[in-house]
Amino acid sequence: LGHAIQLPEQDMAKLREKIQEALAQTPNFKDLKDHVEITITADGLRIELLETEAGMFFESGKAVPTETGAALLARLAEELGKMPNSMLIEGHTDSKPFSSDNGYSNWELSTDRANSARKLMEGHGLRAEQVQQVRGYADRQLRHPEDPQHASNRRISVIVQYLDPKPEAPAAEPPKPEPKKGEIPKK
Repeated sequence: LGHAIQLPEQDMAKLREKIQEALAQTPNFKDLKDHVEITITADGLRIELLETEAGMFFESGKAVPTETGAALLARLAEELGKMPNSMLIEGHTDSKPFSSDNGYSNWELSTDRANSARKLMEGHGLRAEQVQQVRGYADRQLRHPEDPQHASNRRISVIVQYLDPKPEAPAAEPPKPEPKKGEIPKK
């Protein structure tokens, strides 16, 4: 895999720094940095693009990323594509009912945004086999349950999963000593 780096759990902090440095190279990142949150969780490294009222990464009700969202996802894909780790991509919405005549709801929107992020990232360096799941949660995992319509409840999450540790070969058993004359061998 070329320049891939192995990233077990203890190295996720290093990856977080590397991703933050890479994203800082994105044009206008100073305007975005408060809307990108990178945390180490039980699932791996969680990178979240948190929406604003104005729709920084996706326009309201749309599944296609804005120019800003596309640039950030592309930069992220360039870095994540160099790694052996698997990824999960999640879409989340707020609780504002999505009105549509054709039955399109926050479920479809959250899933379509996650899938749109996947397609864009795969076009910019993320390998197809790295993506293990694309998930849409609608408003079922709110960041701010006390304010279900808060803009940051609308987000895309990219989770860099921990590498499974390589199974170790069983240790060879030490040779058993020969029983002394007249002794019953131990089993």
